[in-house]
Amino acid sequence: MYNKMASIGLALLFLMLYTGTCYGGSRRFLTDFLQEFPTPGTGPYFDSTIPSNITGLVGKNVHLVCKVKNLGNRTVSWVRHRDIHLLTVGRYTYTSDQRFEALHSPHTEEWTLRIRYAQRKDSGIYECQISTTPPIGKFVYLSIVEPITEIHGGPDLFINKGSTINLTCVVKFAPEPPPQMVWSHNSEVINFDSPRGGISLVTEKGRLTTSRLLVQKAIQSDSGMYTCAPSNANPISVRVHILNEHPAAMHHGISSIQHQPPNLLLLVSAATLLVPYIYQKIRRKFDGAIGIRC
Repeated sequence: MYNKMASIGLALLFLMLYTGTCYGGSRRFLTDFLQEFPTPGTGPYFDSTIPSNITGLVGKNVHLVCKVKNLGNRTVSWVRHRDIHLLTVGRYTYTSDQRFEALHSPHTEEWTLRIRYAQRKDSGIYECQISTTPPIGKFVYLSIVEPITEIHGGPDLFINKGSTINLTCVVKFAPEPPPQMVWSHNSEVINFDSPRGGISLVTEKGRLTTSRLLVQKAIQSDSGMYTCAPSNANPISVRVHILNEHPAAMHHGISSIQHQPPNLLLLVSAATLLVPYIYQKIRRKFDGAIGIRC
């Protein structure tokens, strides 16, 4: 049965080719026909090793890669699902937004959608689509993020006098670890070799870059605004308050309070003595009112 249908199909194919030749359109017909005719054996399919979740940075270029095996005569397109907008077909770009561009090197299996100067609004679902019948596609999930700088415990920190100021600055979502982490105090870059001494910095670079500023034996002049400024991310500030606590003075204050309560005791004693007298006065007025009423 299958061989019979195949024979009929081939016969129709040659007949149509011959008809097309009569009208001078055989080449155009052959191209259009093969575009839709399925490839014998295995058809095109996506390389599953290519990531489907992509994270990009605001202002940077983003590449969405689609790798197709056995593409044959099909074409590969990129579609944005937010507005069902056709962005690219093959090596051609079909959008007025010049930030989007189709990239493909001949004789390779990768079809790339490049987004220049990515914006937060570019986040969403994109589909790499093959022009089979019906079309088959692969979803790519794009998230555009901005580098984030944080100082633990901010925006205000309260430190006891004589304690160690420990400020930890963390940089997230940076395209690479910041080459520099600059700390300043009240708008002046901190000098780690200053006569004050006791100031140190420990920085650990990686996917999350952490910079820890340590100021030992805090004094009143150490209070104020501290700013952490990564070289490739936004700066962040925290205000440090130095508390002047004197345990001896606090103890003295408690002692003086303990010696002063006798004045309060005198007031309580006087009130206790007056209560019966006031009660008797109210009672007599109440009894008199009852007598008049009777």
